[in-house]
Order: sequence, then structure tokens, then C-alpha cells
Amino acid sequence: MKTKLFDYIERDNFVYNLSGVTKLLCFLLLSFAVMLTYDIRSVILILVFSFVMLHISGIKLRQVKLMMYYTLVFLVLNFALTYLFAPQYGVEIYGTKHLLFTFNARYIVTQEQLLYQMTKFFKYAAVIPLGMLFLLTTNPSEFAASLNSIKVSYKLCYAFALTLRYFPDIITEYHEIALAQQSRGLDLSKKEKVSTRVSNTFHIMVPLIFSVLNRVEIISNAMDLRGFGKNKKRTWYAKRPLKTGDIVSVSVCAAVLIGTLLMAAFVNHGRFWNPFVYGWF
Repeated sequence: MKTKLFDYIERDNFVYNLSGVTKLLCFLLLSFAVMLTYDIRSVILILVFSFVMLHISGIKLRQVKLMMYYTLVFLVLNFALTYLFAPQYGVEIYGTKHLLFTFNARYIVTQEQLLYQMTKFFKYAAVIPLGMLFLLTTNPSEFAASLNSIKVSYKLCYAFALTLRYFPDIITEYHEIALAQQSRGLDLSKKEKVSTRVSNTFHIMVPLIFSVLNRVEIISNAMDLRGFGKNKKRTWYAKRPLKTGDIVSVSVCAAVLIGTLLMAAFVNHGRFWNPFVYGWF
């Protein structure tokens, strides 16, 4: 059976056995580390680490292939637009100018601009696998229980759990509506023009929106009938206590963030690693 995007499949390995709140904290700590630095060395290390964790988790390429394609398109488009609108921003940041080649007076290619854009490219690329790792390896019910264990309101926790559970359902619903519309003669193939295919997509989105709203109403009515929100506390069937692996994982990610901040403060003398002034090594 084809694996659905964002679908949670239970596995028994180190990543899956971590608590949901541990994976959330690790994701946030590493994301902050990536966002707070423009040192391409640190960013690439975190990128490699995220792909190693994806491999350890046992996530198959077919589960993330579509997201990888969209991510690559976004990264390439961002790279091109950054150069289009700010072709000499790297020179302003690093304070030096090492020319590689010239298109015209405005559009020149420098080592500084190339380093800035490559760093930015890898910054985005490093965060995406971390997000996929969190989404695909976290049981929504267990994640909600873990959040509630650290004093987050159980109503908010339940909303998070429903959101994570709903992603695969929406995607399945979309495909079912698309097949139904195609059986009625709606053409979404590459034979049609792009404008026609985009227009035909609206014939899928409208019933999908109504289906989602109907399902939301059903769920909310069911929760009201069962007295959801009446009590200040609730118990969780899927609650998982923190173990040694959780403490070690959070400690490692916290150390990465602290190390990144120390590098910025004492080695790079700022957020940007400037090899043109302080040397490449």
C-alpha cells in the first residue's frame, strides 16, 4: 500500500521511542541554532545530523519524496530571487569584494554574495528535514500527553493532536475527490494547459473545504457530547514518561545551540562567519 504524506507509522527504534515533547524541544533547539547563525560550517553539520536522524528513524524516501521536491523548488526559487533583488548584499555584509565575473554594472558575482546565498540555502535546507522528522515520527496522542505533562493546557494539547492526525485525512480526501472529479471528465493531466489545470483544481478545493468543515462540526459535536473541557485535568492513555534517551537528546541539542552561540560570540565575532577577514580556517 502506498505510504501517505505525513502519515504516522509505528516503528521501534531510537527516534520513535523518544517522547513527543523531547522531539519538539530538539526540533526547536536545532531550529534556533540554525536561525541564529550564518556560519555555513555549523549549518552544514546540523543538516548532516538531521539526515542521519532521518536514516536512523527508518523513514523511507517515498514518504518524503514529494515534500523534498517542493522544498527543492522553493530553495532554488529563493536562491534566484535573492540574487535578483540583492546581487551585492554579500559585499555589504562582509565588507570586502572578491569579484568572480560580471553580467553588468548591477549584476556581478562575488565570493561574498556566493557565500551568503549558499549559507542561506543550507539554512533552509537544514530545518526542513528536522520538521519532517518531528511530523513523521511523533504519535499525535502521545505528543499531546507529553505536552500536557509539562503543564500545557490539555485543550491546546488536544488541538495539536487533532491537527497532526488530520493531515493524512485531508490528503486522502483530496485524492478521493480528485479521482471522483476526473471520472466526471475533469482533466488534471499534463495534456491540459497550466491555466486550465489550475482552474480545474478549484473544482476539487471547494468540495474539500466543505468536507473539512463538515468533519470539524462532527468532531466538535462529539467532543461536546462527551463533556470535553468540563474538568480542569484529564488522564491520557498514550502518556510516555521521560527516559534517559530523552534527557541525552535534549542535552545534545541544547549543547549544539550553546556551541553555536559561543561560536558567534567569541570566534566569528557576530552572526556571520567572515572568512574574508578572519581567514577560512
